Amino acid sequence: MLVSMGADEGTTGGGDDRPKVAGIVLTGGQSRRMGFDKALLEVGGTPSAVRIGRLLRQVTVAAVEVGPGRSGLGALHEDPPGSGPLVALVAGASALRASGYEGPVLVVACDLPGLTGRVLTMLATWPGPASVVPVVAGQPQLLCARWSPGALASAAALVASGERAMRSLLAAPGPEGVELPGPDRWEPEVDERAFADADTPDDLDRLGIARRPRPEPSGEAALP
Repeated sequence: MLVSMGADEGTTGGGDDRPKVAGIVLTGGQSRRMGFDKALLEVGGTPSAVRIGRLLRQVTVAAVEVGPGRSGLGALHEDPPGSGPLVALVAGASALRASGYEGPVLVVACDLPGLTGRVLTMLATWPGPASVVPVVAGQPQLLCARWSPGALASAAALVASGERAMRSLLAAPGPEGVELPGPDRWEPEVDERAFADADTPDDLDRLGIARRPRPEPSGEAALP
């Protein structure tokens, strides 16, 4: 089974106005500036991608990895591998549709060592059908966001037209539109540090994380 089911057998809690969501974790980046695979970065003794995969399974009805199989979720590659996050998003959304899921999707990069389940729950239960892209210091967090079905359809159309920039989705978010909430609209428990990505060794120093990856697995993670 390519798509991993959520830990709670398909419910996310909340009332009827809280949408059920699926999840995609992206692990296919080249990590050139870091010098090693960011998906293997140890956070609290656990590889970052595995940690994020576990968080997604706690708050989603189904989840999948797009990348080489680092998260413990079912994994697939975008075509061709390394084509960037927009193409990877479309590949993950296609896999979810093939499994029968057609709702909104949480899309998360694997290089967010401060990400918490509270952040994902906030995004998953944000009221209304629009895509939800948090804004930190004026920058939309495109890879820690909830994307609506209309946005996912727009992403597929953009990729088919040759577009590769993730930011292009903000201009074509689908009929549901997009919300861009800043910290003043977040839940009190959510901190800006949860969105801080780790792209370089200097970022690790700034975040107080040891420069230590887990040994690379010998092959792709087994599909559930």
